[in-house]
Amino acid sequence: MVPSIRMSRLIALLISTILFSPSDATTSSSRPPQFHSRKPQDFKNKEANCASIKPAACAPSSVHIAMTLDTNFLRGTIAAVHSILQHSRCPENIFLHFISSNASHEPLIRYIFPSLKSRIYYFNSEIVKRKISPSIREGLEQPLNYARTYLPHLLEPCIERVIYLDSDVLVVDDILKLWNTDLRTKAVGSPEYCHANFTKYFTLKFWLSNMLPIVFSNRLRPCYFNTGVLVIDLHKWRMSRYTENIEMWMEIQRKERIYELGSLPPLLLMFAGNIEGIEHRWNQHGLGGDNVKVAEVCTLDLSACCIGVEVGNPG
Repeated sequence: MVPSIRMSRLIALLISTILFSPSDATTSSSRPPQFHSRKPQDFKNKEANCASIKPAACAPSSVHIAMTLDTNFLRGTIAAVHSILQHSRCPENIFLHFISSNASHEPLIRYIFPSLKSRIYYFNSEIVKRKISPSIREGLEQPLNYARTYLPHLLEPCIERVIYLDSDVLVVDDILKLWNTDLRTKAVGSPEYCHANFTKYFTLKFWLSNMLPIVFSNRLRPCYFNTGVLVIDLHKWRMSRYTENIEMWMEIQRKERIYELGSLPPLLLMFAGNIEGIEHRWNQHGLGGDNVKVAEVCTLDLSACCIGVEVGNPG
């Protein structure tokens, strides 16, 4: 059984090139002009016991997955979606929710995945830009990195659960297994990494404050978790007003400079020690990054992995 893996930038590029590649040739009117592709694939349910299919987003049989659509990582997103559908027993039950600040992406998605149940939501970058403070890397300041924080308010109120995936993942097991994760009383589930040095995600000014570290005082064991693979109970999130609380931490950051790493620390402040831990196979960490050689990736045993995750891309 193989869940999800974050692959290196090169590997993701190679895989997505199989799906589609740039073309200077004249294209037909039904094909997005910036790409040519092999024949679009039509993924069908593989088993008779898949839940009955309804096209509506609010259908109880739908498995909801949210991802961002960013021009810089578009190939990775397409590769990720392909891997989700390819390894799912019931791909027709999957409903993709794409968050984008560019409406031009929709024709491409419709062409490559003609039967995919999906919806594209416009994310107004200007709203969050005013809340983002400078980071140590320019890429971490991109507004779409913060889109996951607003999912409960972007998606339809009838949707009570969603899986959020970063654009740099490849899913190599049935996503329905992750969908069925028991979150118990928690609003968020994600693989935790309690061996990581949690203190480094916040500045010395944060830890020396008399008040700010108190946020972790009532949590059993605050741990780092990778925000690129999340199972979210949207109803609990909305009821607890987590988006508003995260925005509060972003406002404190603008005044006090309590962290350096973009959209990750506010989520740690909100949820570290307060999430439902998920098996690590759903977030195979450390397979990517610019320093990983292709030969090293090819010799890895990925048989215990479900999602491959690239380190250093969006998020």
